[in-house]
Amino acid sequence: MEGAPHILIVEDQSNTAQMLASFFEAQGYEVTSVGWGKDALAFIQQTIPDLIMLDIRLPDIDGYEVCRRLRAHRRTEHVPVMFLTERGERGDKLMGLELGAVDYVTKPFDVQELRLRVRNVLRRSSLQCLSHPITGLPAASLADERLRELLTARDWAVLSVGLRGLREFAEVYGFVTRDDVVRAVALMLSHVVREAHDPGAFVGHLDDVSFFVVIAPDKVGQVHQALSARLDEAMAFFYPRADWEAAQADPSAELPRIDVAIGVLGASAGPFSNLADLRRAVVAVQRAG
Repeated sequence: MEGAPHILIVEDQSNTAQMLASFFEAQGYEVTSVGWGKDALAFIQQTIPDLIMLDIRLPDIDGYEVCRRLRAHRRTEHVPVMFLTERGERGDKLMGLELGAVDYVTKPFDVQELRLRVRNVLRRSSLQCLSHPITGLPAASLADERLRELLTARDWAVLSVGLRGLREFAEVYGFVTRDDVVRAVALMLSHVVREAHDPGAFVGHLDDVSFFVVIAPDKVGQVHQALSARLDEAMAFFYPRADWEAAQADPSAELPRIDVAIGVLGASAGPFSNLADLRRAVVAVQRAG
């Protein structure tokens, strides 16, 4: 059905997979079913589903590893994953939630209950498309709408903020800790913008790890300085205390480094004929800054 939400079922038990596929197709969903973890990853490289129903016990790589690999890539890290499993132990559920699963359903399950869970997940996901799932800041079309307004405006400034090194950081400390860093930077940025007292200011996402602020030109320097100072103060708290102190005591001790690139773009850099050109310029000033 054109426009219907697309569910990917990753389940090696053919009777369960067929039952789920038939049931959700009858509910009006588009459904794809695979039985191996690597087949799921290969499919997702070509087509991003709206929801993945993922069995933990698979013939090749387990569902946890599939989810871990999805979370390691920006293109797939926010695809909703619902685990289907015979495991009901608390530790298994915690592991799934640690990896960012949106739900954890234990077999045997009631298909009507599962239908409602799927519906609720897809509703939340649809709403989150307008805001970032970690920070709650405007993203996607809401962010683009604000940038598009600048194409015909005369006097404006954009502060562009990008986080670098988060993939390596997550490999050491986990995705939850990585998300905490993104959330903390978003909060700091929102606070310093509020302190600038510009009622027309706008804070949004360029992508998952980059932000932008539209603000009056006479306020942008103040926000830049305040954010830089707070990031310097906060950097130690992004790491476990023992790791940070060890790195301060021994310069040869390596930490996965987080860098924050900040740049400013003004109206004088234009005019820009379209949104794509403006977005490229906003990202480029991060590198220059």
